[in-house]
Formats: sequence, C-alpha cells, structure tokens
Amino acid sequence: MTPARTAPRDANPRGRRAARSAGDERESAILATAERLLAERSFAEISIDDLARGAGISRPTFYFYFPSKDAVLLTLLDRVTEEADAAAGDVLDRLAEDPRARWRELIGRFHETFGAHRAVVLACAQVRGTNAEVRRLWATVLERWVQAITTAVEAERRRGAAPAGLPARDLAIALNSMNERVWYATFAGDGPAVADADVVDVLLDVWLASIYRDTTAPPAAGTGQIVSPGDRYR
Repeated sequence: MTPARTAPRDANPRGRRAARSAGDERESAILATAERLLAERSFAEISIDDLARGAGISRPTFYFYFPSKDAVLLTLLDRVTEEADAAAGDVLDRLAEDPRARWRELIGRFHETFGAHRAVVLACAQVRGTNAEVRRLWATVLERWVQAITTAVEAERRRGAAPAGLPARDLAIALNSMNERVWYATFAGDGPAVADADVVDVLLDVWLASIYRDTTAPPAAGTGQIVSPGDRYR
C-alpha cells in the first residue's frame, strides 16, 4: 500500500501541461472547485462551465490548464494517491519493530488520507468502469502498492515472523482489493458497510490473520521471544 520500495513517480502527473508551475493558483482553484463539487453531485453532473465559474476563470482559460474535465479528475486522483504514499512513508521498512503497530499505522494513514478526499475516491471508483484513463491510472497505482506489500510479506516470511503460505503477490492483491471495496462501501454508505470508526481495526485483523495466521502478530524483533512459525499456529 505504499510505493516506498518501488521506482519514483513520473515528474508530471497525468492530464496536466508540463510547462506550468506546480503552485499555479488558477490550477489549484480548478482542482479545489472540482473536489468541492464532487462532494455535492456526481462527476457526470459537473460541467466545464461549473469548474471555470467556481475557479473564477473563463471557459477558454480553463483549457489552458486542463484539456478536459477528465484530466481534472485524473489530477485529483494522482494527488490523493501521492498524498497517501507520502503519509505511508517508510512504515513497511519498520515492520520488525512491532508488526501489529506498524500494519495498523499503515492502514490508518491510508484510511485517513482517503477519508479526507472521499469525494474524489468515490468519483473515481464510480467512473472507472467507463473511463479508460482513470482505470489505467488506478491499475498503475494498485500495482505499485501490491508490489510493496508483496515485498513486505516476503520479508516477514524470511525473518520467520510469518509462515509460508499462498504466493505473497496473490495475498497482496487480495488484501489491497479488500481494502478498496471496504473503503468504498464505508465512504459511500453503500451497505452493508463497516462503520467508519471501526474500519482500521477490522481491516487490520484481516491483514494480520492473512499474513501471520494470528491477529496478535509476532513480537517485535529483538524481544527475545523466539517462537517458530510452525509452533505459533498450531
């Protein structure tokens, strides 16, 4: 769920012209308007005129910044995932300190970031089936997170903290996909859904049970409590 172990992101997020300054106030106004409107109505109901008006610019000026409203949504998605990646930081590199605490920290940071931008998350999920660009961008992001979790699970197995089992990549795909669906249901109120306050703990227990076959997770490295994976799960 974090790209800390993978290659750097592209310098320019998708859908934006490379020549502009990242701090351009008009671009920021367009993006802020889009996120505000997404909290009020569906993406299909938002027009370019709505975005231009909300940003205090003309329709022709809008096109200087974005070629389409789809490009606005792509940029919002890119920024949200970038924010989530930054929030995750190096958590996966510190799993041995306290596996349960670190996994909870990781899931919690993602939940907080996606929750703060739930209108964007929901809009992208809703249009993904018909919008190839959103689908491609999300697939790229999800692949990055899957690779990171795969690496983390394999590392936990190598150090004896997690038992051998299903291919780590398959496990990572299933866990990330589960998170995606659970968050969507919670944010959309699309029942049955886990209560927002309980999401992190529910997801954490499923992750721990899947990776360690035990919701308590192993002790922190260096505690002197040496138990083989085979003994722990009998």
